Amino acid sequence: MKKAIAGIDLHSNNLVIGIVDMDGKRLASQRLACDLKEVVKFLSPFKKRLEQVAVESTYNWYWLVDGLQALGYPMVLANPAGMEQYSGIKHADDTNDAFFLAELARLRILPTGHIYEAKLRPVRDLLRRRLLLVHQRTALMLSFKSLYTRTTGGQMSLNELKGLKVERAQKLYEHPANQLIAGMQIEHIEQLKQSIQTIERQVLQRLGSYPITLR
Repeated sequence: MKKAIAGIDLHSNNLVIGIVDMDGKRLASQRLACDLKEVVKFLSPFKKRLEQVAVESTYNWYWLVDGLQALGYPMVLANPAGMEQYSGIKHADDTNDAFFLAELARLRILPTGHIYEAKLRPVRDLLRRRLLLVHQRTALMLSFKSLYTRTTGGQMSLNELKGLKVERAQKLYEHPANQLIAGMQIEHIEQLKQSIQTIERQVLQRLGSYPITLR
């Protein structure tokens, strides 16, 4: 019995599966709801033949990859950015997108990403959230410094800004609108700082109980 490869084109509320054999012959395809039971029902007749099941790394792949891995399916995570170089052989519809993934996997040229362990993945997502909050806090601090320079002609150091309280920040300006802006920005900067620190404590706590080495 020839081995087979499955490609899954995953969307927010549905997915398309395409299965090919090792000669590139299309064996089956189907559009399904995002329901693990439906996916397993479709794949199960091919399970013993499947050498790989390729899923594109979309924002919502966790449930699908984790669920199929737990049932013993050989999952690989396709890297969308890496597949751009092969876009010339891709057809513009969802069924062909699924077969496109399967074909790249069959030819062993599918660019793949790492499937993080489910236990560690939430920690990675926490760190991503921290990075977003750091960017937001930096933007607010730059905005505050810009307001100060624009209205006073002076320069404020980062250390001075970090030490400002709401009342002191408002007293830097005469106009009520500037006072409001300055006070709100300092409040938001402090709130973001606290959120960042909370995430950092949680990450360190989680990693402390996980057998990994940080480099």
